[in-house]
Amino acid sequence: MIFIERFTNHRIRQVIMMKSNEKVKPTSGIKKGTALRVIKTLFQFYPVMMPLTVICILFNAIVGAIPAVFMQRVMAVVETSWKTGDWAGAGPKILSDVRILVTFYVLSLLSGVAFNQMMAVITQGFLKKMRVKMFSGMQNLPIKYFDTHNHGDIMSHYTNDIDTMRQMVSQSFPQLLISIVSVVSVFFIMIYYSVWLALVVVIGVIIMLFVTKKVAGTSSRFFFRNQDYLGREEGYIEEMMNGQKVVKVFCHEQEAIDGFNEINDKLFVTSSTAHRYANMLMPILTNIGNVLYVIVAVVGGILLVQEIPNISLSGMAISISVVVPFLNMTKQFSGNVSQVSNQINSVVMGVAGAQRIFDLIDEKPEQDNGFATLVNAKEANGDIVECKEHTGIWAWKYPHEDGNVTYSKLNGDVRFRDVDFAYDPDKMILHDISIYAEPGQKVALVGATGAGKTTITNLLNRFYDIVDGTILYDGIDINEIKKDDLRHSLGVILQDTNLFTGTVMDNIRYGRLDATDDECIEAAKLAGADDFVTRLPNGYQTMLSGNGANLSQGQRQLLAISRAAVADPPVLIMDEATSSIDTRTEAIVQRGMDALMEGRTVFVIAHRLSTVKNSDVIMVLDHGRIIERGNHDQLIEKRGTYYQLYTGAFELE
Repeated sequence: MIFIERFTNHRIRQVIMMKSNEKVKPTSGIKKGTALRVIKTLFQFYPVMMPLTVICILFNAIVGAIPAVFMQRVMAVVETSWKTGDWAGAGPKILSDVRILVTFYVLSLLSGVAFNQMMAVITQGFLKKMRVKMFSGMQNLPIKYFDTHNHGDIMSHYTNDIDTMRQMVSQSFPQLLISIVSVVSVFFIMIYYSVWLALVVVIGVIIMLFVTKKVAGTSSRFFFRNQDYLGREEGYIEEMMNGQKVVKVFCHEQEAIDGFNEINDKLFVTSSTAHRYANMLMPILTNIGNVLYVIVAVVGGILLVQEIPNISLSGMAISISVVVPFLNMTKQFSGNVSQVSNQINSVVMGVAGAQRIFDLIDEKPEQDNGFATLVNAKEANGDIVECKEHTGIWAWKYPHEDGNVTYSKLNGDVRFRDVDFAYDPDKMILHDISIYAEPGQKVALVGATGAGKTTITNLLNRFYDIVDGTILYDGIDINEIKKDDLRHSLGVILQDTNLFTGTVMDNIRYGRLDATDDECIEAAKLAGADDFVTRLPNGYQTMLSGNGANLSQGQRQLLAISRAAVADPPVLIMDEATSSIDTRTEAIVQRGMDALMEGRTVFVIAHRLSTVKNSDVIMVLDHGRIIERGNHDQLIEKRGTYYQLYTGAFELE
């Protein structure tokens, strides 16, 4: 044991002296009221079952303190019979007490079974509701949250944090309540029999609580840091798994291991320190309890020998029948206090996990102050009329302050006027951007990586809000349009395709859930995906998993284009939509894309300048500014940046 202790201390000192600039310090990150919030949430979710469970727990705890009373009564009967020599009446009295005690134990057994069954339902139901609350809340978070938080750390909320909270709710809270009620019950019984001996126990308990506060307080800070590093480690592992091909290609296995070891060592320090403090608490409290037991026995003996008058609610004098049961109560009392202290560590871990969960739930959701909505419409006598069925015609429903509602047809007229934007307030990304995309126009955005092309489309989707300027959509400020309706009117095809677990048909239908199989197949034919889909083992019913790992990058991109086609949006945004497709496949897809883009306003971001040659307007961006604009022929004639890029022997990087 000495060797292990020395090795552990040596290892911790090694890790603390690592090259990393981050110093591991015990930090207090747990907010006050988190445990109370967990309890309040439990009662909100189960307003009937939770009170019943608490009643059963209280009954069990109180019954646990009763044997001391019956032991004193039996001892008193034996003591009286021994003094008087009359043993005839002792048997019936003792038997009567035993019957009552057995009855209480049977009732305690029934209530124990009841509360355990209810607690099983409450715990799993609580976790289910919390996961739903987390996930539904997560769907309402802005894109910025996912851009600035490690995805593995977010996943840790659903695994590690939920598990620590499960242990707290299912085990720690009930045991803590039982121990506290037992302590209170036993304490009142002690006062009932002897105030002097109870005061001795109280002094011992004060010492135990002081030790608990010091040790548990320190361990709690490390437990919170432990949960934080656990989330970081999961995030790092997920990152390495997703980038395993890159790690292999560049032979960065050792660097990946070193990065993992650095995080893992910090997790080791916080975890081992937290558990060292936690593990020393129980032995200390147990030994204090043993010492307290001896002290009570000595004081009880002195009171008996010196015949010191007893102070008690019962009015009984100090006797063997009081001291002996009191010793058992002292052992029970100190044991319950130790149990309370022991459960504190589990509660602290659970509270640390609960706080991280509540932090996710409390994240500020995406703000949406829009009021204009997108509706299906039809033309009647020259007017736009709202209807329920899908007509292929869309209209903006715009409510006015006077209560009137007007309808205007969705044409796809998009205008950026003097737009400025920055992800970081100190670093402006876009400067004075003005873009005019008329209905049916194809607008291409060209420029080097980081010029601001994708940022412009992010602003149109309102993934981020502009700093200055105005974006108009069919003459309506996009801030006045509900975000769901705004995004519903925009079809987006990204460079990186995300496919979901399900069939090929399911993934295409993701663009419009009420689309029929025939509509999905037509969309696939339009995008040029039908040819390879029909050659899959089960055609459109082929199951995909792992983001379509059994498909090539180009095939995944064709399904993304099919998904956009079935959505039939009035405005299309293509962010490097064909960058992952070979030249031969691109020629096939381009025909379908041309058909898809017909009559729609289209924003195209492309590195291959050949794909934007037929655009109505081409805008060249450089460091967040539009430096050139015009069609292909006009820009070639200007012999500026676009000309240099188009006629050069290289593509944009």
